[in-house]
Amino acid sequence: MSNAFPAERTVIVTGAVSPRGIGRATVDYLAAQGWNIGIIDLDDAACKAIAAEVTAKFGVQAHGAGANVAVETSVRSAIDEIEAALPQLVGLANIAGVSSPVPYLELDAAEWDRVMNINLNGVHYATRRVAESLVKHGIGRIVNISSVSAQRGGGTFSKTPYSVAKAGVIGLTRSVARELGPFGVTVNAVSPGPIDTDIMGGTLSDDRKAALAAEGVVDRIGTPRDIAAAIGFLLSEDTGFISGQTLNVDGGLYMH
Repeated sequence: MSNAFPAERTVIVTGAVSPRGIGRATVDYLAAQGWNIGIIDLDDAACKAIAAEVTAKFGVQAHGAGANVAVETSVRSAIDEIEAALPQLVGLANIAGVSSPVPYLELDAAEWDRVMNINLNGVHYATRRVAESLVKHGIGRIVNISSVSAQRGGGTFSKTPYSVAKAGVIGLTRSVARELGPFGVTVNAVSPGPIDTDIMGGTLSDDRKAALAAEGVVDRIGTPRDIAAAIGFLLSEDTGFISGQTLNVDGGLYMH
């Protein structure tokens, strides 16, 4: 089994449309490294517009396809479309997610299901479909996004359903890594701490940034590029001996 990537390689990034989000930063970071980019988000037109921007700016191939990650048939058809349009699929970055600041005692079934369906089921659906292609070619990288909230039991903007879903992502990552390892596919997670994106409840005030930074050992909160760089590392050809791991990118907030 070859451990080498093909000359032309494609990565799919879910949740890639929000201009201040981790997904959008990751798309640009990976395109700059020469990856061809598949873009999945809810709005098909927005996905295709960003794909055109990426091609114009970085000179790589890109294709966007709208999908609701919480619906398996939607995810599968979007990935089918991307795979038909671009070179060999080698990577997947599962970044699509939603926040949930609802206190536990106010939590209803609909909110629980919404968060689980997007933040956990969505990761599974995309992973399950992409795994079929990676296994067929005998090489691949999957990177999921968990959260320090899963490891600390909340304590961030989002509360219990978010923490549970993101903890589930770590379990999914480890188990799928074990099953796909024999096929040349690695599966890892990145666990961000506080990152200045809209999922944190909008643009953070300077006071809130200072309070969040004070909890870690690095004197600032994170940026989307900090997470994109970690994702880029775990997707790279040289990280074939790293699998089933959770890489904390949180300024030292959680040490284990």
